[in-house]
Amino acid sequence: MELCRTVYRLTTLFPEDERFGLVSQMRRASISVPSNVAEGQGRLARREFLHFLAFARGSLKELETQLLIARDLGYATAGRVDPCLALAEQVGRMLSALIRSIRKKVGS
Repeated sequence: MELCRTVYRLTTLFPEDERFGLVSQMRRASISVPSNVAEGQGRLARREFLHFLAFARGSLKELETQLLIARDLGYATAGRVDPCLALAEQVGRMLSALIRSIRKKVGS
């Protein structure tokens, strides 16, 4: 959820004409990560949890791409984007570890 808060703070500085474009996409992707983890955790089967963790990882990759695009377009400096990318990388490692752990329990 920290990543989501960081993305929201970052995107407040983007141009107004991006409010319905990149800002909206980045915010939705950032919200999707913890939301899919939570929804998957609430499911009854571990396989379903894995399915939602895969969605979370996909949303995280989408967000990382959007952060790079925002930096390349000059909507945010590398000094503001790079810490967000580092946080996204940390979240990715946590997701991967959780996926590995659940796969061991499922046997796949």
